[in-house]
Formats: sequence, C-alpha cells, structure tokens
Amino acid sequence: MRRTKPSVSALLSGIMSGNRALIGRALTLVESNHKQDRLQSAELLTRLLPQTGNALRVGITGAPGVGKSTFIETLGKKLLKEGRSVAVLAVDPTSTISGGSILGDKTRMNYLSTHPNAFVRPSPTSKSLGGVARKTRESILIFEAAGYDVILVETVGVGQSEVEVSAMVDTFLVLMIAGAGDELQGIKRGILELADIVAVNKADGENKLSVGLAVEQYKRALHYVSHRLEGWQQPVIAISAIHKKGISELWNIIKRHREVLSRKNGLSHLRANQRLAWMWQMIEQHVYESIRSHPKVKQIQEHICEQVENGDLSATLGAQRILSAFNLR
Repeated sequence: MRRTKPSVSALLSGIMSGNRALIGRALTLVESNHKQDRLQSAELLTRLLPQTGNALRVGITGAPGVGKSTFIETLGKKLLKEGRSVAVLAVDPTSTISGGSILGDKTRMNYLSTHPNAFVRPSPTSKSLGGVARKTRESILIFEAAGYDVILVETVGVGQSEVEVSAMVDTFLVLMIAGAGDELQGIKRGILELADIVAVNKADGENKLSVGLAVEQYKRALHYVSHRLEGWQQPVIAISAIHKKGISELWNIIKRHREVLSRKNGLSHLRANQRLAWMWQMIEQHVYESIRSHPKVKQIQEHICEQVENGDLSATLGAQRILSAFNLR
C-alpha cells in the first residue's frame, strides 16, 4: 500500500517536536525534484524560517582516506556527551555514470546513527546544477528548526561541492594527512584558500613525526593565504580521530572562530550574504532547467549537440542557437 504523504502542517509540527520519522520525510521532500514536491518544500521552509539560524554550522572536507567519517564520529560523541544534539549531512555525489549514490557514510558512523540526539543523513547531490547548494542548504534549515545545536556537513573532498559547502557554513574545516604524495597537491592548494581551520589527522604511532612536519608546512603556507575574516589567522592543529587526541582542542578552536565571527555582526553579515548567494544560485538553476526543458530547445538540441561534438559547429554558436530557440538572444 502506498503511503500517504504528510501535509506541510504535519511536517512542520513533526519537525518542531523532534519527530525523527517526520524529519526524515521532510528531508526527503526537499531532496525531491518533482514540481509539486518543490512547491510544498518552499512552503514548508518559509514557515520554518523563524525557527532557524541558531545552530553552529561546520563544513568538513578532505581527500578520500583522510578519516572524515571517523573524525565526525569522534567529534560527535564528544558533543553528545556534553549534552548537545548533532546533525550530520554527508554530501554524497551522485555517480555521473550510473546515477547511483555512494551513501556509505551512515554505515561508518555507528554511534551517531543510533543515538537519539543525533541524526545522520546522506545527502545525494544529483547531477542537476546547484544540487549540493539547494538540497544541503534546505536540509540545514530543517535540522535547525528541529533544534539541533551543531550541524556538520561532510563533503567528499574533491570538486565544486567544497566551494558550495564553504559558502553555506560558519566554519570550514579542512582535514589533511601527512605524506599523501603529489597527487593531492592540486586539491590542497584550492581547498586551503577556503579553510578557516586546518587539522592534520592520524597523528599517532609512526605518523607523529611526519604529521608534526606537515603542521609546520601548512602554517607557513597559510601565512601567504589571505582570509575572509578580519583578525583570524587559520590555525593548524595535529589530531588523531581514532585515538581522540586533539579533538577537544580543535572544538575549542571552532568555538573561538565562531566568537570572532560573531563580533561586529560578522555572523549576521555572513549569513545574509549566504542567503543572497543562495537566491541567485536558485535562479541560475531554474533558468538552466527551463532552457533544457523548453519544447523548441528539445527540437534542436540533439542536432546541435551532434554538430558541436563533431566539430562542425563551435560551442559558442551552438549556445547562441539554443538561446535563440529559448528567445534569450
């Protein structure tokens, strides 16, 4: 038997009362690409807005194998023991080949996945433009309205998702490991410019010396990286998530960053800019989808794409013809 979808009012009431089942249904609603679901999602979020904005939002990134899930599990345990509630959004890039999602993070966070004051949600991005921004931002608002104190947003560590996630959180934490090799240098250069805090993980056993050297290297490198927050020099700290070393110190740094950010209405200014950027991203996504679904564009796009692929038509002229069919040029 097909389940009846709960009304917006029922979802609103469930979120506000902390009903996990209805929180899950609300998250599913905002992840949907169906037109009717989007309309309901917009109504739900509008009604939730007065209850949002109070959580500490932390973005966490790092290359695969750096230990993000273990770190989040360890940090989450600490926060729960302090009496906080924790929500984890694991941004899960949909495969561009199969269309399937990895969705493995929940199985690697056993403690958080079963704790009544924690909620772990793998968040598939989909291939649509702005998938990360729309679905993750809206999920953050739902968790805030549900009363979660700390929201951790984990990204896979490669690609555009890091830029998007850094633009929707208060603090952006970059996890590194020592001796990863030259294959990660490109990732490091790009992500370090976004970092509010850098933590070098796996500072245990034989890795201690190499991690210590890496910490000093990153400290020197960050002296040449300008930061968006006046009065903040990005700290670099050695941690061991598996042995719970440096986790309390790192959490104190996160709280200190929040304090610095809150001075002179810095947090309010950041959130305001994020909301404005979100609006324009939504507009871009809507225009893109409208062009792709326009009847006249559908009639000619296969032929134009084939010409561009074969080199018979330049990409510039192909774009102009598609936009002309949409009456934009």
